Amino acid sequence: MNLTLRPLTEADWTDWITVDEEAFGNAIPPHRVELFRNTTEFDRSLGAFEGDLLVGVTSVCSFTMTVPGGPIPVGGVTAVGVLPSHRRRGVLTALMTRQLADLRERGEAVAALYASEAAIYGRFGYGRAADTLSFDIPTRGTTLAAHAPADPALRLRVVRPAEARGVFEKVFEAALGERPGRYARTPAFWDMVLSDREADQGGAGPLKAVVAEDDGGPRGYALFRIKPGFTGHDEPDGELRLKEVFGLDPAAYALLWRHLLERDLVSRVTALYRPVDDPLIHLLSEPRRLRASWFDDLWVRLVDVGRALAARRYAAPVDVVVEVADAVCPWNARRWRLTADASGARCEPVEEAADLALPVSALGAAYLGGRPLTPLQAAGVVRELRAGAVRELSTALSWEPAPCAGLVF
Repeated sequence: MNLTLRPLTEADWTDWITVDEEAFGNAIPPHRVELFRNTTEFDRSLGAFEGDLLVGVTSVCSFTMTVPGGPIPVGGVTAVGVLPSHRRRGVLTALMTRQLADLRERGEAVAALYASEAAIYGRFGYGRAADTLSFDIPTRGTTLAAHAPADPALRLRVVRPAEARGVFEKVFEAALGERPGRYARTPAFWDMVLSDREADQGGAGPLKAVVAEDDGGPRGYALFRIKPGFTGHDEPDGELRLKEVFGLDPAAYALLWRHLLERDLVSRVTALYRPVDDPLIHLLSEPRRLRASWFDDLWVRLVDVGRALAARRYAAPVDVVVEVADAVCPWNARRWRLTADASGARCEPVEEAADLALPVSALGAAYLGGRPLTPLQAAGVVRELRAGAVRELSTALSWEPAPCAGLVF
């Protein structure tokens, strides 16, 4: 098939939405189309055309994302879709390959995405870099442990989300650098977070919010919806659906969760996109009541191995030579010497013998510090060529807290 690849323009918007709706099998409400448009960087989009027909799309959001040691520019890959009539004809491969070359040309060493299907992106060098938990917590009998921190100076304030946006932004900005994977939100992304049309509510009613604060200002907030309900015996059976919760200190976080679990007429609290090391696991008297399920969060791709590995910090000194396999980005496919200590990191191409060998997707999986390399070695993905090298690199790459973006882009 003869394809033409080019950035999309405003004139292509209607066709873009058609491809998106066909690829994902759903209709986008008009106000969500407008929100999507407001977050779109047309100069960072890419369309695949067969003649005049748009058959595939992808785009990039320009992010500043927290990685171990601090923030770096990251290309947030999004809106990837191909018309069902043109699947398995090389459209996606053409788009993803061109996009990676464009990212490199712009100087972005790292790309990240949320995968609609987990099997797709490994073949383009992305690795599962962050995991997430979902909670389904019955409120009856669920209590915080006696050791849960408290601060008598803290108080809760119920707010209207649309009127408290500045508070949320202030708290989120303060929390942004704490966890790898979080990315800075533009005004357009805040519009999406706080969008509260009927199509956003999913039958759960309007967005609600509560702020934890003291005389010095806000120390946390929670955004949520409540779907009211009663059993056949007229017992309260409402569901609180948590959108997000941030506490800037342990006492604020505990107070917010106490409020969520004690809301009147609510029999369960459901929460998606929670980090795997969520403090709530240790705040409950009985952690099994979380009824947690495990999913993937961010997938990460090292566009430029040398620059990406030099851009982050490491948990332990390391000096290893890594042989990287990369069939999509040939500039990465070589041996790299990574040296790092408390003063910083360097990663340069070398010709000397390798200490270990791995695909670029394995480095992407480990990049945010939440995926050890040793299980990948046990699975046959990583090969050790010098005894102890895998554990050395895995230890150095590790980081706390665990990575989690927590908001699909």
